[in-house]
Amino acid sequence: MRLRTKRVYDAPTLSDGYRVLVDRLWPRGLTRERANVDLWLQDVAPSADLRMWWDHDPARFDTFSQRYRSELDHNPAVRELLAILAVRPTVTLVFGARDSRVNHAVVLAGYAEEILKLERGQGAGPAGE
Repeated sequence: MRLRTKRVYDAPTLSDGYRVLVDRLWPRGLTRERANVDLWLQDVAPSADLRMWWDHDPARFDTFSQRYRSELDHNPAVRELLAILAVRPTVTLVFGARDSRVNHAVVLAGYAEEILKLERGQGAGPAGE
């Protein structure tokens, strides 16, 4: 399984594999055809309160990441994402944020990879477990 992240505004490619939009809100100015997503998994996105608190401030990214991971620990939508990862050879988490390194999809991808390793018995789980 290959897990990637990519801006939804960037052109889709065959190498993206199964494209999952992981934003709570639909990206501005983008049609469904142009987004070319296979699934919109809005419930795996950060809560509205957390998203508004963070406001994509890079100085808050570490704290945001910790809080978002805590939300993910109790989010049933994570299981849906893990089920997709179990059956798709390549999955790309697409997002609308401008920064390709400081965004929730990067946190989500790292979290999902840690969970999968734990389930396979290949390493430690998420922080705090």
